[in-house]
Amino acid sequence: MYKADYLLMTPGPTMVRGNVMHARSKPFGGPDLDPNFFSFYKELCKKTGKFFGAEESKVIIMNGEGMLGLDAVCASLTEKGDRVLVISNGIFGGGFKDLITPYGGEVTLFESSPYKSVDIEELSAFLKKDSDFKYATIVHCDTPTGILNDVKSICSLLKSKGIITVVDTVAAVGGVEFKADEWGVDFALGASQKVFSAPSGLTIMTISTLGWETMKKRTTPIPSFYCNLLLWENCVENKMFPYTMPASDLLGFNVAIDNLLSETVERVWDRHEEMREYAIERLKQMEINLFLESGFSPTVTAFETPKGYDAMEIINHMREKYDVLIAGSYGEFSGKVLRIGHMGENARFDRVIFTLDILEKTLADLKK
Repeated sequence: MYKADYLLMTPGPTMVRGNVMHARSKPFGGPDLDPNFFSFYKELCKKTGKFFGAEESKVIIMNGEGMLGLDAVCASLTEKGDRVLVISNGIFGGGFKDLITPYGGEVTLFESSPYKSVDIEELSAFLKKDSDFKYATIVHCDTPTGILNDVKSICSLLKSKGIITVVDTVAAVGGVEFKADEWGVDFALGASQKVFSAPSGLTIMTISTLGWETMKKRTTPIPSFYCNLLLWENCVENKMFPYTMPASDLLGFNVAIDNLLSETVERVWDRHEEMREYAIERLKQMEINLFLESGFSPTVTAFETPKGYDAMEIINHMREKYDVLIAGSYGEFSGKVLRIGHMGENARFDRVIFTLDILEKTLADLKK
């Protein structure tokens, strides 16, 4: 029988509080037919929007892990021949290309150093030469390396060129300041299993007025039903969701949002910054090299696999002997980078200190 009775300190999923799991076990009724459910959903979207800085933008919560949001935006925006700018300084940033090309988009890739945040001056110089793009994508926190990008400045620059903005903030929103309306974010994409500390399975998205208008102006049909965002525009008002909603997931997510709102939004941001600073300082004390030069995310810290050690051996030893799970990385960083997630329920001193203590013990156990 599968058991996951360890401390989950990865960059998502995160540990889930007991009251969230309890809420998921309660009777959930008939979300398609119960008018009270539509009122509940509307209020939940409003509360969640506080972490996105979205009052004017419309918030929707969809049934599907966070990747659904990325796919749905690309499906709903992209028409054959559309030029799309993919801004990348990490694996997930560049990965947007694979979501755009199946819908006929023509991708131009702006690549930046994976060791620091996207250079705004370099991006500005690039856009002076070529800014004829329907929309642009940027990942707020690229988790394989723990880098945080300056979404505010990037979106301001893109909007000055008339480019629609798509921001993957799945691994950042909630743990760092985000103001979709103020910053000109047309599509902001989040997920339940990161800072919100609920089980995976929900996509959260904000869509600006311009975003809705752009999708409506398409000259060809959106080539998907499940990923057709236009079906969500008036679902509450019309009391008709595109499909049966995952009511028990939403009941749990509602409690997870309330858990965060028991603090102020600003305090939650501060708590994540404190965890970042502690993790960085502690790793330096352990003489472990950080992966990044700058742009450290408040939600995940990446560090180089210490010389003489194997990344998977460290991960497995921590889990098997001490019941703590941290993460490796992907692609070109596989085996070279280890990561500790300190987001949501895990952005607390007791858990971060304990995890780093266990890392230190593990390195001593495995020293050759």
